[in-house]
Amino acid sequence: MLLCVVAILLRFEHTASSRTQLGYDIQQPSPGPLSHHAPAEQSVLATERLSGEDGQPFGAGHPSLDDHSKPSHTFHVLLEALGIMQSHFYTIWQGQWPSAIDWTAAVIGTQVSATLAAMTETWQRHNTGQFREADDDGYQERENSINRYFTQIASFYFGENAFSLRTQAYDDMLWVVLGWLESIKFIKLHSEYHHTPIDSTVTSHPHNSTGWYAEQFIPQFAHRARLFYDLAFRGWDTSLCGGGMVWNPYLTPYKNAITNQLFISASISMYLYFPGDTNPSPFSIKNPVRSSTGLPPAKAHDQRYLENAVEAYQWLKTSGMMNQKGLYADGFHIKGWRGGTNGSIGTGKCDLREEMVYTYNQGVILSGLRGLWEATGSEAYLDDGHRLIRDVIAATGWDTRGTRWRWQWSGLGRNGVMEEACDSMGTCSQNGHTFKGIFFHHLTLFCTPLPRAKRFEGDFTTFAASEQLAMRHTTMCQEYGHWLRHNAQAAYLTRDSEGEFGTWWGIPGGQTAPHERDMSQEAGFTFPPEEVTDYRNKEVPVDAIWRLPDDQIWQRVVLDEHDGESVMKNQERELDEAGSASWDPNNRGRGRTVETQSGGLAVLRALWMLVDLEREFK
Repeated sequence: MLLCVVAILLRFEHTASSRTQLGYDIQQPSPGPLSHHAPAEQSVLATERLSGEDGQPFGAGHPSLDDHSKPSHTFHVLLEALGIMQSHFYTIWQGQWPSAIDWTAAVIGTQVSATLAAMTETWQRHNTGQFREADDDGYQERENSINRYFTQIASFYFGENAFSLRTQAYDDMLWVVLGWLESIKFIKLHSEYHHTPIDSTVTSHPHNSTGWYAEQFIPQFAHRARLFYDLAFRGWDTSLCGGGMVWNPYLTPYKNAITNQLFISASISMYLYFPGDTNPSPFSIKNPVRSSTGLPPAKAHDQRYLENAVEAYQWLKTSGMMNQKGLYADGFHIKGWRGGTNGSIGTGKCDLREEMVYTYNQGVILSGLRGLWEATGSEAYLDDGHRLIRDVIAATGWDTRGTRWRWQWSGLGRNGVMEEACDSMGTCSQNGHTFKGIFFHHLTLFCTPLPRAKRFEGDFTTFAASEQLAMRHTTMCQEYGHWLRHNAQAAYLTRDSEGEFGTWWGIPGGQTAPHERDMSQEAGFTFPPEEVTDYRNKEVPVDAIWRLPDDQIWQRVVLDEHDGESVMKNQERELDEAGSASWDPNNRGRGRTVETQSGGLAVLRALWMLVDLEREFK
């Protein structure tokens, strides 16, 4: 596999001038604050379709997402990416993305719901309240697009492997919680924007027939979110390390970043968005207060969710899980823990840190911090989020982009482009294929403008931002705009002839190799460190640190079902093809997958919602 990467660096197909033609000269990045350009006089958003007027897919003839492209072009390619993901990878009769695994399917469903929310937000802003007019042909087309994809989400509710997920690791369960809460948020947003009766004397939905049909799914989605939250809560443990979530009940106690970040984000999301649940279906949850008739009702905005989020973040922040770059390392083992009936808890402390750094470990916490601010009004949560984002950007090599050292590994990428450690070697599992998209999804949630008005629901109240705080948050998020566009363009350039995104966005020179001089010693191309434990793309180690004593079921945690096949199986063919003009580094390993497509979708949505949406309507 190393030879494959060397082949990338030795090949030279396109010169710097050809990259400039794409509007993306990586040797001359655009410095300074966001550059805003006036949109075209006639916006294309009024007549948006899932393909161009000439039948060509969006993006045809527009190979760049740079500052000089029309803002609406980003929206075009966002819709195209969604259409390709659903048409190429989703099967309606199964209600599933068959090639996905259980937890990545939950994430993909989240990405679809979030993209639908972006679509309805965009069309609401474009039509300034006239979306619902019956004589608006564009309304019917747009509503059909929304309904088409929402129907697939509703089908996924039945296609999701919920019975398998409830026996898996605690992080797997929490992805389910976030996914269905995202769907609920979208349903309420679309209903509020586009289905509220025009006549204010008419009783508002859901009891009024003019309400959106999708509202009937909210109770089912809320019930599943509640069940999986309660299942995952079993992972909270105070007997070791003074708190924190355990990752997997089938392994030795491992308190990792992702499970704790998910618990924080899921807890605060349950507090803010869970609408309550009266479904008594027990679903085999051990609950001492459960009556013979099933589960008791769960109320909306329960204070316990907020308390859990605050306690969990306080534990995470003081755990020592961040490394010297300000990034979250993967997690902690307990030194000397041996378990068993007559075993030992060892030190009982989180004192054996796994130094592996994954991109999603820097992302999920961002939505949790945003929610904690909204629930408590403490600006410290926002400050922590911005500090983490800046450290992430630095770790992608942003400061060395365009220099002779741009190909040096910086911790989370190179040349300013986010990269998973497994990307350059083509050894990512489905786990690794999903991570970057997760980061950009939660970045989008964090950087959405702060609300200026409080939200009231009975005794429940959220905080509103002052004008000064709202402006400061927006300004800081705008400062990430160039980096965000840089990454969206890099991802965009990995698309193949079918429009599918690859996983290695940071390929030197885009889809092709850089000039031969970049292979010189001065270019400084380096690989991620190999001494760390990459258990998310390889096997969980079979040793006393990870495995329970007398472990007889270790097979259940050796990657996920589709990842049992070796990503190295095509190495011989890859080496043979490495010198050909048609060779694509993103076809190595698992190649292009629904997970890599969801990553492209997420970074495009981030660019649109955080940068180009404002340019379009400025």
